[in-house]
Amino acid sequence: MPNSAASQNLFLYSTTVSDVGTVRSNNQDSSFAGEHLAAICDGMGGHAGGDTASTIAIRSLVHIEHDDVEGDIQTVAHMLESSVIAAHDAIVGKAKRERKLSGMGTTVVAVVLVAGYWVLAHIGDSRAYLLRDGKLTRMTNDHSYVQHLIDTGRITEAEAKNHPQRNVVMRVLGDFDIDPRPDIAIRKARPADRWLLCSDGLCGVLEDSTIEQVMADCTDQEACAQKLVGMALKAGSTDNVTAVIADATLALDANAFDLPHQTLLVGGAASASLEPIADIVNAPVATAPALRKDHPSPAERAAALTQTDGGESDEKVAPRLVQPSIVREANGEREMPDTGEIPVIKKSDGRLTTDPNDPEVAKAIHHEQAEQRMITRTRRHRGRLATTMVVIVTLAALAGCGWGAYAWSQTQYYLGNADGVITIYQGVNTDLFGVSLSHEVERTDVQVSTLPQSWQDQIAQGIAVDSLDQARSRVTSIEQERDKDKANTSTDGSTPSFGAADDAIDNNDNDKSTDSSKSSNNSSSSQSNKSNDSSDSTTSKTNSSNNSNGDAQ
Repeated sequence: MPNSAASQNLFLYSTTVSDVGTVRSNNQDSSFAGEHLAAICDGMGGHAGGDTASTIAIRSLVHIEHDDVEGDIQTVAHMLESSVIAAHDAIVGKAKRERKLSGMGTTVVAVVLVAGYWVLAHIGDSRAYLLRDGKLTRMTNDHSYVQHLIDTGRITEAEAKNHPQRNVVMRVLGDFDIDPRPDIAIRKARPADRWLLCSDGLCGVLEDSTIEQVMADCTDQEACAQKLVGMALKAGSTDNVTAVIADATLALDANAFDLPHQTLLVGGAASASLEPIADIVNAPVATAPALRKDHPSPAERAAALTQTDGGESDEKVAPRLVQPSIVREANGEREMPDTGEIPVIKKSDGRLTTDPNDPEVAKAIHHEQAEQRMITRTRRHRGRLATTMVVIVTLAALAGCGWGAYAWSQTQYYLGNADGVITIYQGVNTDLFGVSLSHEVERTDVQVSTLPQSWQDQIAQGIAVDSLDQARSRVTSIEQERDKDKANTSTDGSTPSFGAADDAIDNNDNDKSTDSSKSSNNSSSSQSNKSNDSSDSTTSKTNSSNNSNGDAQ
């Protein structure tokens, strides 16, 4: 590609405005506006995850603002792509270390002006628009599900605005199994080129024609960004809204005077930690200007009260300016801050860099990864050891309980049946996991079949006793009672019985039998008397008849 001296006369001037909006509780967008780099990242993944992911991505990209690449366009394109992939790796690594951040991710749109060319990197559904000669052109293609439906002719652009899955993104950086390589485009730059980088909180509610008119009419950069963000909120955007406006300006004679410099601006979530970014770019950085709300709606006023402490609005928070570490050293502040994601390396010339293509940065990343693997292995080994100890303690406790139960059972005895005779067992009459808790001690010569049925049933269930002597005494008692019952049976011929209750029942039965016999005898005597009376009556009747016959004759 051409690299003429005239192309070096173009320089970049940019600004950014980011607002949390009227619905969200925190801003998950992050943006950067510099003299060589402009970028926006729209985070996702919950309250803590989205802002972290977008901040990591900005930190990974901002070194491009500072690094001397000698106007090599291909080098910058490769650096931009590598930085996006490095951001992906850093996001995934942090999500693995902190489970609460699992599933976080971010979009990326970044544009770099180098040697008179624009180098554009894009992944996700945030957009980049280029206004050239009064005509607006969308320079990115959304990596979203609805864009896929549009590209395949299934729905129209108008239908995509209200599609229920319009927020489903198919390619992003983060803790997902998705290709993190961004789309890279290179385009010749022209004086007066104006870029708009924005999150879907803006382009999702404003029509391209509206965006074109505002960008063309508002010559002041900040006024343009303020108006676009404000219009998106008034149009009903329910998301964070962020815009970056970047202009290419022509310097007729770059050597005749110093080019104007701007303060590098950081917006959204990344503005909460300016120190690492100031150290990376080795220049002062400031928070982006807040959205000016001249006539806020009731909903916006209510949101302002809930989104700030003490009921103060965001407009009262003064912009913050942070110097690089070389300036902060005088105040005793840390010289080499730890960003927590990408190592900051201080070069021999005093510069700070996080460029993953730098050998020293790559070495530091490799060292951190090795340490992380070592920590992970140590934690895994400790976890396994802890699990093993828990298993051992649990098994020991179970074994102790089992042994205690068995030891107690061996202090018990009971009478049972073995091969038809009363047998003394030591233990309890039960099984534990298929193991019998009793064993035979001695057998007696008492046949179970010679005992009454009630005793046989008790022997079958087991008669528990407290000791071996008590068991022997109980067998003797049962045997004596059986013999006594046999003696009673041989004396009176009655049915063998046990106990006073059975004797009382037998006596009652004998009394009833005697009474029944007496009653039977009385009945027989009565019947005999009646028979005699009947016989006398018959005789009387016969005599009477004879007398009658005699008289008649």
